[in-house]
Formats: sequence, C-alpha cells, structure tokens
Amino acid sequence: MVRLFLVRHAESEWNPIGRYQGLLDPELSERGKVQAKLLGEAFKKEKIDIIFSSPLKRTYQTALEIAKSHNLDVIEERRIIEIDHGVWSGMLVEEVKKKYPEDFNRWLEEPHEVKFEGGESLREVYDRVKEFLDFLRKKHQNQTVVAVSHTVPMRAMLCALLNIDLSKFWSFGCDNASYTLVHLEEKRNVIVKLNITCHLGEWYVQAHSAL
Repeated sequence: MVRLFLVRHAESEWNPIGRYQGLLDPELSERGKVQAKLLGEAFKKEKIDIIFSSPLKRTYQTALEIAKSHNLDVIEERRIIEIDHGVWSGMLVEEVKKKYPEDFNRWLEEPHEVKFEGGESLREVYDRVKEFLDFLRKKHQNQTVVAVSHTVPMRAMLCALLNIDLSKFWSFGCDNASYTLVHLEEKRNVIVKLNITCHLGEWYVQAHSAL
C-alpha cells in the first residue's frame, strides 16, 4: 500500500482576487505563508518518506514548510503541475465570464469537454497525473508520500483514483492548504480523508468556485 497525502498549495497572491494562474508563477500571499506554516505543523506528527511538488512557487514554498521538520528534500514533479489555462492565464474570473462566456460555462458544467485555447485539456492533465499515480504504485510501495499540487490536477487525480468519469471533476472540495489522504491498496484506492482544513483555524478561506 502507498499512503498518499495530496496537498493543495497555500493561498497565492492571486487566489483571493480570483485570477487564473495556470503555469504563471505568483508567490504565496501573506495569509498563504501563514497557512503553509500551519500545514507544516499539521504534518509534524506524520512519518513521511518522500515529498513531491509541482515546480511552481506556490506549491514549492508550501512543500518546503512540510519538509522542514522531516529533514527531506522536495522533489520537483512536473506531472502534477497546474493545468495550462492558455489564454485565460492571468485573467480575472469576471473578465473570463465576459470575454469567453460559452467556454466559461462549459468549464463549470462539462469540464471534461474543455481544452483551453493555447493551453491544455482536462484529459491531458488526467493522463499525466494518472501516470504519476502509476509511478507511485510501482516505486513507493509501503511508503508515505506527500504530493503538493494544484486544484485541477488534484481533482483529476481523485477521478483517476476512483476510476470515475472526468465529468465528476467538480465533485471534490479542494481548498488552499488543504490535504486529502488516499490509500493506494492492491485491489482498490480508498479516500481516507478529503479536503482537510481544520489545521488552518481562522486562516481558512473557502476556495473560489470557478478556480
């Protein structure tokens, strides 16, 4: 079995204003830096064998806070990087609604049908995160793995883990600085904990519904 903690990065400077990030690379916000430290505290009691992170600043900085108390290096893993939002990257949600209303509605209602202009499709993200999960099964049996990622690849991973259609993509909560624990067992995958945020206390902020 592999014990896998899926961690969403702490709040970035763009999360609270509703700006699509994709592969763009804003820093953690001041609140996000506190959230990351609280996340690190929450993981102190866990025995962790390896930590992977998307190479973007918001994920890597979050992963470093978890790694601090475990004397571990953070390994960059591009298969769990955020979806490339293409032409939406850097735009506010309200701007996207006005400029690309049909695409925006499709993203919320039929995400499995979306390919971002100049960017990726959700299916492409699904394929790369599934490859990452298969890699963990082969290389990290009987270990506890932390993977610090983003909302789109995390939700896609949960669809892959449960072998459910990508149309169910929005069915999982995924707040900033949350973690989800999954057991990759021989015959099934078990979601043990989902979107845990109690460690954040007053620093918790609900994720934007369209991000």
